[in-house]
Amino acid sequence: MLKIQNFSKSYNNHTIIAVENLEIPEGIHWFKGINGSGKSTFFRAIAGIIPFEGEILLNSLDIRKNAIDYRMNVNISEAEPQYPDYLTAYDLLTFIADAKKANSEQLAHLAEVLGVNIYWRTPIGTYSSGMLKKVSLLTAFLGKPKLIMLDEPLITIDDRSVQIVYELVEQYSKKHGISFLLSSHQDFRFEKLAIKNMYLVQNKVITQL
Repeated sequence: MLKIQNFSKSYNNHTIIAVENLEIPEGIHWFKGINGSGKSTFFRAIAGIIPFEGEILLNSLDIRKNAIDYRMNVNISEAEPQYPDYLTAYDLLTFIADAKKANSEQLAHLAEVLGVNIYWRTPIGTYSSGMLKKVSLLTAFLGKPKLIMLDEPLITIDDRSVQIVYELVEQYSKKHGISFLLSSHQDFRFEKLAIKNMYLVQNKVITQL
């Protein structure tokens, strides 16, 4: 599914993470590592948010040569989402849904399931960290992606929302054949998710466990 070669990301000539060759098959995968290990940087590069050196392909779609098609197939929920304070979640989500060609029914359903519709008409600047996190999680499921990345999906949300996230991942994986990359410094409940592979992000490299 995902093929990464000669990948590296640096800031101010300081290498954050480097991957010589990594092939990730379809399924649910867990990337584990301490805060600051490079998990978020790696996910953001795969999502096409930040520049990097090397090659990334998803089912033969090149992140650079097939930029639009590639991005339509890859969604991400960031660990610490930041959105303009003056927007409402409704404005933000309808914009993203339109960009991802998601229909209004899908958006409404996800908003109801995650409880975002309760507050999505108010400005984002009034949201708690948990409310922001649920908006970010919702964005990752919009459209018809082949790959969804959830960066630290369980932080700042309540136990009920954690259960909902597990159910959404299971549903989208089993019913729609979507693959997931999940990153976390804490343990996932393995009885809830069929984790196919685990990877350790440490010392600027990624190792399959």
